[in-house]
Amino acid sequence: MDFVYRPPAAPLEVLFQDQGVLVVNKPAGLLSVPGRAPEHRDSLESRIKAEFPAALLVHRLDMDTSGVMVFAQTKDVQRALGRQFELRQVDKVYVAVVTGDLQPDSGCVDLPLIVDWPNRPLQMVDHERGKPAQTGWRVLARGPARTRVSLLPKTGRSHQLRVHMRALGHPIVGDRFYAPPDVIAQSDRLLLHAERLSLTHPQTGARLHFDCPCPF
Repeated sequence: MDFVYRPPAAPLEVLFQDQGVLVVNKPAGLLSVPGRAPEHRDSLESRIKAEFPAALLVHRLDMDTSGVMVFAQTKDVQRALGRQFELRQVDKVYVAVVTGDLQPDSGCVDLPLIVDWPNRPLQMVDHERGKPAQTGWRVLARGPARTRVSLLPKTGRSHQLRVHMRALGHPIVGDRFYAPPDVIAQSDRLLLHAERLSLTHPQTGARLHFDCPCPF
């Protein structure tokens, strides 16, 4: 449970860049923003600002998750993009590998989530106090003791996809927080990747689609 995959230092993989929007591929094992502890100073935000000093955070991905992440190049764009996330106008598609044979071929998890305060940063299902959280899924492929799925979050709660998959009885392979030890041991990283993100460019009004092929 103490093992954390950390990516080697590497150049930023920029997927899109203009005067208002910057889109990059976040490596697994890298924090979105710096933490308080000295060993958590390194982050995607820190690396971005080293090359793009004006870049501003718009949203976050879990440390263990890789894939498409968006930054703004101006404060006006940051506000506009933040509003799109708040209003659920941003479409997100993730790919995950979960343990077991997930049935049926598609469905939706609708379970409210709340932080598990004694065990932060873990989250848990709480039908009385939790905030609404919905995740759609679609099976992409089935293999021995595993299922490859496309996950479509309708809300953006912390650890939502990880908790919802565990709630179905199919934790994500390599999930050091929510999977049993034998499932954690099957991968040196969390098999969860933000593959696609679509949003409206605040300056041009164009609908943009960003893709980052899944590395596993």
